[in-house]
Amino acid sequence: MIQINIIGSGNVAQHLIKAFSASKTVEIKQVFSRKTEAIHHLIDFEKIVTDYNELQTADLHIIAVSDNAISEVSEQLPFNNQLVVHTSGTSSMTILNEKNRRGVFYPLQTFSKTKEVDFSIIPFCLEAENTADFKILETTAKSISTAVYSINSEQRKALHVAAVFVNNFTNHLYHLGQEICEENQLPFAILRPLITETADKINTLDPADAQTGPAKRHDSNTTEAHLAFLQDENKKKIYKILTQSIQDNGKKL
Repeated sequence: MIQINIIGSGNVAQHLIKAFSASKTVEIKQVFSRKTEAIHHLIDFEKIVTDYNELQTADLHIIAVSDNAISEVSEQLPFNNQLVVHTSGTSSMTILNEKNRRGVFYPLQTFSKTKEVDFSIIPFCLEAENTADFKILETTAKSISTAVYSINSEQRKALHVAAVFVNNFTNHLYHLGQEICEENQLPFAILRPLITETADKINTLDPADAQTGPAKRHDSNTTEAHLAFLQDENKKKIYKILTQSIQDNGKKL
């Protein structure tokens, strides 16, 4: 049984607590949180600590906090030569204080507190300073997921940028589409089947092969009509940039 401590109480931390609580090979020993009310419904109260000095040794300590807090948190840990990892997609492993053995335990997924996720299919991107520590991370990740990868810091940085394009930017486009619908007394629900089909296509096609629409067809009459319809300058700018990018087939603008 691998014993872990989770440090943090935000979205990622809460989802990890839920996932590991159901694991048969990993035991949550402690959870550090200054806001006990955020997690008291997820784990036994006696396992929650609010002072770093109360943290005990474990096989693995997972720091699940915002990127700008990782370094400070790792410095405050009251032990040495323990395996300490963060869950960031962009921060290097070396941001962690070198008094402990360092690694990365990055779940590639978007997390919201009110939306359940299926951890069994979430990719975990792992990195460690030595083989023995990597094995601990691998065993821990495989206790909740079937998709586990060895990925170094530079690869992880590239992956995180790619994830921003396919997730955060795409979701923002959904938001803009919703605004256009609402401004014209249309229900956003009309677009949901289209969104689902577009996402489903890439299970069988490369994104470049799945691309359709007026930009792909170089249909200037339609694109010009869309631009004339749009009154918001920000939406016009985004429409033009994406149209040009599609027509350039992903080349630099």
